[in-house]
Amino acid sequence: MEDDKGLQSQLRWAFEDFEVAIAGDREEAIAHLRRFEPGVVLLDLGLPPDPGGVTEGMATLTEILSLSPDTKIVVVTGDNDRANAVRAIGLGAYDFYQKPVDPQLLGLIIDRAYRVHELERDNRRFSRIEDKMPLNGIIATSPQMLKVCRTVEKVAPTNATTLLLGASGTGKERFARALHDLSQRAKGKMIAINCAAIPANLLESELFGYEKGAFTGATQTTPGKIEYADGGTLFLDEIGDLPLELQAKLLRFLQERVVERVGGRKEIPVDVRIVCATHQDLSTHISDGRFREDLYYRISELVINIPPLRDRDGDALVLATVFLDRFAKEMGRNIKGFDEQARRAIETHHWPGNVRELESRVKRAVILSDSINVSAEDLELEEVDFEDAPFNLKQVREEVERKAIRRALSHCKDNISDTATLLGITRPTLYNLMEKYQLKP
Repeated sequence: MEDDKGLQSQLRWAFEDFEVAIAGDREEAIAHLRRFEPGVVLLDLGLPPDPGGVTEGMATLTEILSLSPDTKIVVVTGDNDRANAVRAIGLGAYDFYQKPVDPQLLGLIIDRAYRVHELERDNRRFSRIEDKMPLNGIIATSPQMLKVCRTVEKVAPTNATTLLLGASGTGKERFARALHDLSQRAKGKMIAINCAAIPANLLESELFGYEKGAFTGATQTTPGKIEYADGGTLFLDEIGDLPLELQAKLLRFLQERVVERVGGRKEIPVDVRIVCATHQDLSTHISDGRFREDLYYRISELVINIPPLRDRDGDALVLATVFLDRFAKEMGRNIKGFDEQARRAIETHHWPGNVRELESRVKRAVILSDSINVSAEDLELEEVDFEDAPFNLKQVREEVERKAIRRALSHCKDNISDTATLLGITRPTLYNLMEKYQLKP
């Protein structure tokens, strides 16, 4: 926005890498704003009918932000007019620049503003992804995780005993909850018990309950977790840590579907669906004699492998953005997203602690960050050297396009129209890209 025709021409050439729209007054500027929805607006505060003052410029600034609050506005002020520049920043402008114009310096300011706009736009898009997830409580966009989600949808309506395998922090309990919520037992209880967290001498009574007087301190008859889950789902987490002496009793329950409380003789029928989970290699436990083979076959009627975070294409950044948005709201922090180094660090980190580690780092970063964008340093991750990355632009662009199309096809269950809409392209363009990258639904 500039009313000086000569300066208009000069600025157009200064921003040859951008699509440029020029306006000389507020009415024309608002028309361009509605038409082009620009990421950045360069606004001269001295506009007609008040070219010698800032009244019209400030009014235009306010109107632009009311119509497009995400647009970054860089105000241009006269020399030695710092007070009005500060006032404009207070009204919501992103930055200011004082005349006379240095195209190179102004170009750097505009470029930085546009990068921030892009980052915030991507972060908002990622944060909205949570509402479009395939399973309630599961944040997944990668082909690997979407495949797991489809498996859960197929398995959930059955009563098959299901074994969830995955490293610590991959979300096994979340998937157990999804299995319960999508089943015909959703109105019943889901009872969870961690076999590794309870001492072996107490675990039996926790699972099967006990009769009054069964042992010292048993002052009343108490049902076990299995009975409490009657009509619902019992989730046995870390089943690999179940003591051998209890494995035989659990096997009998799985076969007969009756329990005997500790110190009791009465068989109590229980209707419950069993879901188990472990991060351990049960085949090794079987070879070592630490896990019964017959029990393994009982609990693994259906096995679902949950991949670690490092093997989920693109999920780390999506999860991080959702966590950041959630924690920023909870703590009342004005944090918009991640800067470029943080995004790159998130994508390249190995994540040995999986989703749990990612969530912890993001929460800590939201607390400690002094900027509106979280940095790699805030996340306590090493910054990635962009020079060391394989950045042939054509190669990178093609790889990104290929991955995006694969992810979109998986997300839309191979529906071409929905995939094109999700990618923001036409169906013919999508067909051409699929042919180019030899992709098939």
